[in-house]
Amino acid sequence: MLSYNHSNFTVHQLPALKDNYIYLIEAHASDAMIAIDPAQAVSVRRACRQLGKPLTHILNTHHHWDHTDGNVPLKNDFGCLVIGAAHDAARIPAIDIRVSETSPPLIEGLDIRVIDVTGHTRGHIAYLLDDALFCGDTLFGAGCGRLFEGTHAQMWHSLQQLALLDGATRVYCAHEYTLANLDFAMFVDPHNGALQDRMQQDKAKRQRELPTIPSTIGTEKATNPFLRPLDSSFVTAYAASKGIDADALSVFTHIRQQKDHY
Repeated sequence: MLSYNHSNFTVHQLPALKDNYIYLIEAHASDAMIAIDPAQAVSVRRACRQLGKPLTHILNTHHHWDHTDGNVPLKNDFGCLVIGAAHDAARIPAIDIRVSETSPPLIEGLDIRVIDVTGHTRGHIAYLLDDALFCGDTLFGAGCGRLFEGTHAQMWHSLQQLALLDGATRVYCAHEYTLANLDFAMFVDPHNGALQDRMQQDKAKRQRELPTIPSTIGTEKATNPFLRPLDSSFVTAYAASKGIDADALSVFTHIRQQKDHY
């Protein structure tokens, strides 16, 4: 379990299943202990015992089983509250509190902003806690989620919203996919020096069995092929090389479709 300190809380990173990350948020000014997307209960139980605190809340970004399988057993164990998207509540196991972008404060002592990031699923949301973004399967290290239910336009809109966050915002996504994503990114954007540097750095981390996550919004904007369409010069050059319309959505769509078959 690795831990990352923020001003009002500490994030504990729990590897789970094959490549998932569960995050435990330990508040500094209250007894709040929050699990983000508990793929399995056992990892969370073990961490709570180690930290000496009971679980008080679960925040789900979306309904997929590898983000929610721990909901019911953890609620049975701890009596914690389960929080998820109001517009997808029917698919969130054991949900107690339904939230949207206009929801009032969720947990005392923590500033939690809900962001609608429809695309991977029609009910996907992200949670921003100060300078920490928990984005599930929307934004990955050097990648983005597949479109199981949303449209390319919806996903592009969602990624644009995340790109507006401060560049120092830490990105806590739900899977360790970075090296595979970087391989595709080099195929798309081979002359990107920042991307080449990131590839070397993240390969070295994985060789030492360290996570590549969290990254930052700034890093993703510079190296993630699905955010590169924010750069008009990239759009112009990429569109010309592929013979497609020179607008950001068309370029994003083309890149996402290429990744689907890469």
